[in-house]
Amino acid sequence: MNQEVENLESLQTYCSENNRLVPMPSQWNDFYKMLKNRQQKPSGGWEPPLPLILAAWHHAMPLEKQLRFHEHLQWAQDQGQLEQVGRFLRTLPEQEWCHWGD
Repeated sequence: MNQEVENLESLQTYCSENNRLVPMPSQWNDFYKMLKNRQQKPSGGWEPPLPLILAAWHHAMPLEKQLRFHEHLQWAQDQGQLEQVGRFLRTLPEQEWCHWGD
């Protein structure tokens, strides 16, 4: 059985197919909670930065959302979690994704 190894480029490509932008807010939050070594900084912010959900969802531009999401994918790679988060993201039904133009 030959399984392809997940890498950042393959996961980013998948997450952009079919005009996908980012997971819908509740799924994006679930994904974010999966990320290892998240921490609150002394300034009050978070590393990596929080997903652009809740009030930020309606105020952030689509490109800002996508850039933040890709930052989270990079964090997952840096923490050695691409396989784990890739399985999660690849099993989301299409309706659980926000698409460009939504």
